[in-house]
Amino acid sequence: MAQTWLAMRAHDTSLVKEVMRLRGLSVITWMKANVLRTFEFLRHSSKEVIAFDELKTDYKNPIDQCNSLNPLVLPEYLLHLLFNLLFLFSGEWFSLCVNIPLIAYHINRYRTRPVMTGPGLYDPTSIMNSDVLTKCQREGWIKLAFYLLSFFYYLYGMIYSLIST
Repeated sequence: MAQTWLAMRAHDTSLVKEVMRLRGLSVITWMKANVLRTFEFLRHSSKEVIAFDELKTDYKNPIDQCNSLNPLVLPEYLLHLLFNLLFLFSGEWFSLCVNIPLIAYHINRYRTRPVMTGPGLYDPTSIMNSDVLTKCQREGWIKLAFYLLSFFYYLYGMIYSLIST
């Protein structure tokens, strides 16, 4: 009986070690996904900042700019929401708490958007108003700074998990 118990215990220990090894792999994969996601958000935010600067300097047509920016809004918001749901399910409480204010802002911003026929936030007729353009430009810079800080935080987490395993 004792030999059977020891054999089962040894099997359980090897199973636990295997699960921990796989969990370490999933943590690394998870952190890589966060880094790539945040890099994509950085790319999108920098494109927004450049687009609003081009509108401010009258370099581009507002209709063309809004037509290129509007299709990017919903995928950004949904991807951000999806990753925060994954933060919730995986127990990443600090990352979730840091991202909740931006989620609330995204929901409020989309809920109070101008009346338009398609999805998006930017209306070509109102975007040339200097107050709206300044607000959109400030929003782009703030989101760019937030995503940049998030990028370095997730990169640090990925490197830390690679070193510690």
